[in-house]
Amino acid sequence: MGDEASDELKIGNLFGGAAKGGLVDIPYGTPGHVGDAQLVVMGVPIATPYASVGAYCADGPDAIRNAVGWPGMGDHYDFDLDGTLLDGVIATDWGNLKVSQTDFASNRQLITEHVAKVLDGGAVPFVLGGDDSIPIPILAAYQNHGPVTILQLDAHIDWRDEVQGERNGLSSNMRRASEMGWVTSIVQVGARGSGSARPSDVSDALDWGVKFFPMKAVRSGGQQPIIDAIPEGASVYIALDIDALDPSVVPGVIGPAPGGFQYGEVADLFEAVAAKARIVGFNLAEFAPQADVGNRGALVAARLAATAIGLAARQSH
Repeated sequence: MGDEASDELKIGNLFGGAAKGGLVDIPYGTPGHVGDAQLVVMGVPIATPYASVGAYCADGPDAIRNAVGWPGMGDHYDFDLDGTLLDGVIATDWGNLKVSQTDFASNRQLITEHVAKVLDGGAVPFVLGGDDSIPIPILAAYQNHGPVTILQLDAHIDWRDEVQGERNGLSSNMRRASEMGWVTSIVQVGARGSGSARPSDVSDALDWGVKFFPMKAVRSGGQQPIIDAIPEGASVYIALDIDALDPSVVPGVIGPAPGGFQYGEVADLFEAVAAKARIVGFNLAEFAPQADVGNRGALVAARLAATAIGLAARQSH
């Protein structure tokens, strides 16, 4: 009865049914075919999950797509973006990549190949995860499209060299990124509390040149120091682990940490970054819909992805 009532209250019903496209009603397209698209969305349910927890975020991409939508919403006025979402830019949603539940090396190769097709086609990739192992193969695709500055928003710094014998898992993505010659700067924002990082991991990151802005520093100093740390005109890849947001805003995560961002703070940060640099890619990871409450986290995740897409669309003109 509760689920049926919830279905009846979906906003799409009020406007004549559900959206027919992908994320925020972006039309679905053929995976691997960029065509005239300037922005490409794809879902990656898993890349390299740890054996101890499995693919706990595999349903994330579909939950995010289904969080909000009604027919033609891409043509409706968006008050956050002061115009339509895509602003006349062509976008396509490739749906979810056909990943393996057991062959993680093939997953990484598949992800890298598909992101490389987007980049080679002159488009910007927007990837919905999946756990936070997905940035590693995504960033590998930028080898011929650098240099790249990474802006990571995360409650954790992800600088472990290995966990449970796995070097490509969610706790290692920024360390693996630092080993890619085309990644020239990393700005990490939102760390708080205790995670899996050891003191040596923090030291290694600082020695490499990471600029850290933990939430304590953000609360005291605001966001301008973060923007100042991004080189003017840089090509910026935004890696968003949704647990960067406070668990009261996005409860559906495996590693909740009090004291995180509010939705508007992240949206404002994206806008400030887009005013200074070029967004060349985006991923959203770590949304676990089975731990969500009333689809609230899915709605926030979808809206942040839409904001990033809208800002990149305006840069594509």
